[in-house]
Amino acid sequence: MGAYTLSEQKTRTTVDIYGQQYSIVGTESISHIRLVASIVDEKMREINTKNSNLDISKLAVLTAVNVVHDYIKLKDEYDTLQRDLKKKD
Repeated sequence: MGAYTLSEQKTRTTVDIYGQQYSIVGTESISHIRLVASIVDEKMREINTKNSNLDISKLAVLTAVNVVHDYIKLKDEYDTLQRDLKKKD
């Protein structure tokens, strides 16, 4: 999850993603880890409804591609907003 330094404590929790249990260790809160897991689970289920013949590996890769695509779009929007704010200063 986040970068680990000596001053940060690790959190461990078990989550369910697409019917599989995963033990996740990170420096984020348990609620954050569970939120991330629920979003991944939701995206996998959404993609599966449109492509029900995919095996789990292909479904996982398509989920990753979709999530990174969404991330890049949001990052581009954020960068644009940052530039617009700097122009106003």
